[in-house]
Amino acid sequence: MPIISFTEAKTNMEQQSTLKGKLDIRARLHIDTGLHIGSSSDFAPIGAVDSPFVRDPLSRQPIIPGSSLKGKIRTLLVRSMTAGYVLPDVKDDSDEVRRLFGAALQGEGGGKAARLQFFDLRMSAASVERFTGMELETYIGEIKWENTINRITAAANPRQIERVPAGAEFDFRLVYNIEHEDEVAEDMALLGDGLHLLQMDYLGGHGSRGYGRVSLHDFSVCYFSLSAPDALTQEKLDEIAAVLAKGGQTS
Repeated sequence: MPIISFTEAKTNMEQQSTLKGKLDIRARLHIDTGLHIGSSSDFAPIGAVDSPFVRDPLSRQPIIPGSSLKGKIRTLLVRSMTAGYVLPDVKDDSDEVRRLFGAALQGEGGGKAARLQFFDLRMSAASVERFTGMELETYIGEIKWENTINRITAAANPRQIERVPAGAEFDFRLVYNIEHEDEVAEDMALLGDGLHLLQMDYLGGHGSRGYGRVSLHDFSVCYFSLSAPDALTQEKLDEIAAVLAKGGQTS
């Protein structure tokens, strides 16, 4: 039987913890202004949109990748916690951020499994029905013409950007792993801060020009545990939902 060192054991403990339960967090994400999260257009034919948004390969409906959401929220939190202009390496993020969003194993530095599991966001059935029946430039998409002007020659360089129209709604979902009961409240408060920052910022590209404003509504939280099925009451779950909703409201 192989013998592991104390350092290796400590690293393994940091990477994985006992799973006490899970929180299933759901909400409604509303697109307040046209949203563009780009996909590859390397092989776009002549006359096609210059910059299409990412779509589900089967339904062809727009999606919001969970990776985009996770990266944006994490970056906003880290920027808010950093004193200087240069952001730290991911492995040097605060313990609170690392335990929520994880950290990859690098050399002997050890990794950290994320407590948050993000999902790709898909349009709600009601939004799909609504926008499918509208006359739009693309399937559930609008075309926004942009122009860049050369300051020296004054030459215009027009391009077409595909956006998810304002008013569309997506089903938002996160799953949170409960590893230490005494850290749940702190983790939910930090997540609420991240959601608040997101909705005071933007999602996707071209945010400085007004794209990608979103808002979150109708939070609900469900709890599941094999070891302690009654550890969290409905009242406590409602309190967690209220914390997230408070953090997720635009001012």
